[in-house]
Amino acid sequence: MKFVDEFRDPAAARQLIATIEEQAKQLDRPIKLMEICGGHTHTIYRYGLENLLPDSIDLVHGPGCPVCVIPMGRVDDALWLANQPDVILTTFGDMMRVPGSEESLLQARARGCDVRFVYSPLDSLKIAEENPDKHVIFFAIGFETTTPSTAVTLTAAKQRDIPNFSVFSNHVTIEPPLRAIANGGVTEVDGFIGPGHVATVVGTKAFDFLAEEFNRPVSVCGFEPLDILQGVAQLLEQFTSGDIAAGKARVQNQYARVVRPEGNPSAQALLDRVFDIRDEFEWRGLGTLPHSGMAISEEFAKWDAERILDVPGNRVEDPAACECGSVLTGHIKPWQCKVFGTACTPDTPIGTCMVSPEGACAAYYNFGRIDKITTSSLS
Repeated sequence: MKFVDEFRDPAAARQLIATIEEQAKQLDRPIKLMEICGGHTHTIYRYGLENLLPDSIDLVHGPGCPVCVIPMGRVDDALWLANQPDVILTTFGDMMRVPGSEESLLQARARGCDVRFVYSPLDSLKIAEENPDKHVIFFAIGFETTTPSTAVTLTAAKQRDIPNFSVFSNHVTIEPPLRAIANGGVTEVDGFIGPGHVATVVGTKAFDFLAEEFNRPVSVCGFEPLDILQGVAQLLEQFTSGDIAAGKARVQNQYARVVRPEGNPSAQALLDRVFDIRDEFEWRGLGTLPHSGMAISEEFAKWDAERILDVPGNRVEDPAACECGSVLTGHIKPWQCKVFGTACTPDTPIGTCMVSPEGACAAYYNFGRIDKITTSSLS
């Protein structure tokens, strides 16, 4: 396939759906598939894919939206940094609206804090060079997908010896939250739609543990509608062929046009140099997970905001009304949250899932998937 229209071809979609319907008839029970990545969530809702699937296949949402999994305490830490004298805090646009316990970075900016959104951490480094009398701090978030760009920026800061730049690292790794879910928490998941962007860095091999240790099949997928439908068909084939019953789950690579089994070894080597794995890190919805966060290594300590400044590091409970944690672990659908679409909207978000375009709540809200809300209210 060469053009994006080919990945959205209605005739091909109908063929895939027919295949899925035939496979679903062979299932001996309903199955629950978790799309890990927020990008997949966006595609599923935008194109109404969940409504095209048989009722025996339930798509639930995973902890793969980088904005969504940031706990409120880390947002408060970023706000604390923004309020320090002579500090310019930079971050990606989505993080500007994530609520802290009292305000968001956007509201702090309205009060007079110098908070700026950037498209790349390298933009932050340029701001530091242009403002030598200020300390520029990049509020870094994301899984292995975005971590290499932060690593490149830190190596550039070291090479150019830029003293007034640092990074507040909130980068996380994909295996620990999936391991926590597969271990049997609040959600029993039968298979996973694997995150294509993360896999470009870590490779499909990074998900082998789900198949080998938990007998959970994985299809690493692209982000177009046909990608996801084909991924669902791949997962169902493992159930209908008897592989799952025989304990022979596998990881399949639907996104082979981009992803390799070994991933990107150069990027992996750079991450190993620039970052160390933290003993523990807090996640929204999953609590504190061991070995799940990425701290800046000793070699780059000079550019580590947490070492340079005495960041409070407080842990803050989410608002009682917010059920983002349950959405992120597939325990509930967004419309089942009591404040969804009323007190909590993209304009007035209470939780992170309503902020990011990749958040399940924002996707539900923006693309009008209210049919199940209506059905639920009438039943």
